[in-house]
Amino acid sequence: MVTLRGGFRRNQELAWLLTAPVGLAAVLATLFLGINEPRPSVSWLSGLLFLGLFIAADRVVLMFEVRRQAFTVTLVEIPVLLALFWLPPMNVVLIRVLASVIAQASRRVPPIKLWFNVASHAAAVSLAGLIVFAFNPAHLRGEGEAGPYEWVSLGSAVMAAVLLTLAVTVGVITLVQGRISSQDLVRIATPGLIVAGINITIGLVTLALLQNGPWAVVLLAALAAFFVIAYRSYAQFLRQHRTLSEIYDLTRAIADTPHDGTLTDVLLHRVRRLLQAEYATLWLPPLGRYPEVLLSARVDDSGLTDLVGIDESVRRKVLATGETIAIGSKLGGEKMRGALRGTGAKDAIVVALRAGSAVIGCIEVTNRLGDLATFGLSDVRLLETIAAHAAVAVENSRLVERLRHDAYHDGLTGLANRRRITAALEESVGVRAPGEQVAVLLFDVDGLRQVNETLGHGAGDQVLAEVGRRLRTHAPSGALVGRLGSDEFAVTLRVDNAAGAEALAVRLRTEIRDEMVFGSLTLDIETAVGVAVYPDHGGDAATLLQRADLAATAAKTVPGSIQLFNAGLESRSVRRLALAGDLRTALDNDEIEVYFQPKVTLADRRLIGVECLARWEHPVHGAVPPEDFVAVAEHTGQLARLTEAVLKEGLKRCRDWSATDHPLSIAVNLSARTLIDPDFPTRVQELLGEYGVAPHRLTFEIKEEGVLDGTDRPMPTLRRLRDIGVRLSVDDFGTGYSSLSYLRRLPVHEVKVDSVFVQGMATDPADLAIVNAVVTLSQQFGLTVVAEGVESELTLELLQDIGCEIGQGFLFSRPLPYERLEAWFSAQTEADSTAAGEVRRLRAVP
Repeated sequence: MVTLRGGFRRNQELAWLLTAPVGLAAVLATLFLGINEPRPSVSWLSGLLFLGLFIAADRVVLMFEVRRQAFTVTLVEIPVLLALFWLPPMNVVLIRVLASVIAQASRRVPPIKLWFNVASHAAAVSLAGLIVFAFNPAHLRGEGEAGPYEWVSLGSAVMAAVLLTLAVTVGVITLVQGRISSQDLVRIATPGLIVAGINITIGLVTLALLQNGPWAVVLLAALAAFFVIAYRSYAQFLRQHRTLSEIYDLTRAIADTPHDGTLTDVLLHRVRRLLQAEYATLWLPPLGRYPEVLLSARVDDSGLTDLVGIDESVRRKVLATGETIAIGSKLGGEKMRGALRGTGAKDAIVVALRAGSAVIGCIEVTNRLGDLATFGLSDVRLLETIAAHAAVAVENSRLVERLRHDAYHDGLTGLANRRRITAALEESVGVRAPGEQVAVLLFDVDGLRQVNETLGHGAGDQVLAEVGRRLRTHAPSGALVGRLGSDEFAVTLRVDNAAGAEALAVRLRTEIRDEMVFGSLTLDIETAVGVAVYPDHGGDAATLLQRADLAATAAKTVPGSIQLFNAGLESRSVRRLALAGDLRTALDNDEIEVYFQPKVTLADRRLIGVECLARWEHPVHGAVPPEDFVAVAEHTGQLARLTEAVLKEGLKRCRDWSATDHPLSIAVNLSARTLIDPDFPTRVQELLGEYGVAPHRLTFEIKEEGVLDGTDRPMPTLRRLRDIGVRLSVDDFGTGYSSLSYLRRLPVHEVKVDSVFVQGMATDPADLAIVNAVVTLSQQFGLTVVAEGVESELTLELLQDIGCEIGQGFLFSRPLPYERLEAWFSAQTEADSTAAGEVRRLRAVP
């Protein structure tokens, strides 16, 4: 027989709408049976016997849960069938009602459920009595024997009672909880009807045996005892099998759940069903970049909620101790039970989630379904087993999330990396409003290598992290900020036009330039910014990034260090790339020419040497700018060949001039990369011997950032060159950030003042002061000073006044090939007699 065991949670009073009419019908049917009872009442002994049988049958139950309700299928059909045969129907109803009241009260069932169950049982048994009365079987006629006719009448009566109980139960669920699904109806009806059929068959067999004699009672008692033992063992086996199957299904479901954020949903709903709880809750406290997670699966909801069944202090205690907390009628102390009842919950189990020795959170179940059912030790062990699997699943999910995060973020700054920037750009380009443009701002941090080499890579990382932080802080809210690699950062966003992107670049560059302090050192962060805009400068992410990079490279040479991409930048870059193979051919065929620019003493305008400058006339592109083919040589590994080609030509001409009455020194430019080549000094010494040139006739000019880079890497090469006897010169001095006093540490002989300051001397007092300071301090250090870019007589006079010794520039001559230099020398000199003999002095070119 089916009995309602679970708790109503919503609209409990609605159950009276069904309880009252069912109870009234039972009363009327019982009165009818009592009035029309053909047999007298039986002895009290028989009544007590069947009362005991009813109570005992109620103790053997099968339980099923549907929604909030727990249903029990009992063996009560057997004593009902026997009672209908030996007792008057009215007596059967009264005994069944009394047994039901006793059984329900002993379980402390709430009143509304107690009276519903009593009314349901009374109506079912009274219906069975009416059917038996209608069949008028032999025992009602006083014949006392049961044959097939009686079996049919008794079996039909009991089955009708079961169906009525089932109908009333489904009706109260529909009334209180809403319409029941066909799936739930099958879950309720199928087990009850099957067990009822078995019980009716057993009852009829028992009836047949009892009619054969009183000793059949002994056999039936033994059979019943073995049946109860077997049934309990089988029920326990079924529960264990179901538990193992559901744990297996749970672990498979967890393993098969994609790492898309649905793990919590799958886990909690299955845990709630497995432990037949009202709530299943997962709590993961905040950890690093992982936010707090507090979600619950509730029996009435298909999704997850943030409602919980117990107080937060319980979870905090589990997190702190790592110990399981179980509270219920059979678990925990009275104090804990009282505190739990204060939250409206009747029982709960909270188990820690462990990742190794650390507790990362907890999983809990609250309120076992059914007022009579509670959590036990087996449920605690079950949830602890589930928690072990859940902890591994959570950690795996977090690991996948970390891997996904790391795949799209820079580890140092936490910003988006190149992959994510590219993906975001592709998405922005594909989805945009009409007239809307997508901008890429590429920031190239200057001087990072010097910071790494001077202060260490830790300081360089701090610089990069601070640049990323400043960009993220000051970029618009809709912008994506990322680090493309090394010293490059990118900001992508939607803009109205290119002018707006340039304005943003100016603002962000200004914000980045704020000082950074490292201990006692203060650094200024300088960046060059390249800007590219879709659709004007490219139709895909890769093109936009590439052209923004080109613009950033070009920005390093323009005022303000911000450059909007234009087609000329790409053509120059593509042209440089195309020149790589042609440069190799040119070096193989001696097509690189060397031009010479005179160096003159300013006091007496005497020609003392020349600077050797490489020139390349391309058969297709014409004259290639030196900065282009020198950059190509550096990036393609041909710089050493280019340097040696210029050096050989210079040494050859120096040897020829030494054979005349007017020997001249030569100066050759060196790249900073050449200074870290340990074999270069040896090669220089070999070439000096090969061409027979005295070492003091050769000067190597190194740009300031190459020789004054804040490290000691160039020092060994510089010292070896000086030991050979070669002169060393710091070229373009004043354009970097080096201190003049740093010159004392360098094994150099000469300083060349950059043409920017020399050309501004006549109009800018600051430039005049700078040149004057460089000349004065260099002379105090015993260094020769050469002024570049002398283009006017006024500049020449100013240089003479401050004591500058040597100059070169267009005032004297542009760079010339060897043949034109010889002609120029003959045309632009005049004889002058001195104590040492006749020398040639230059006339200034008007």
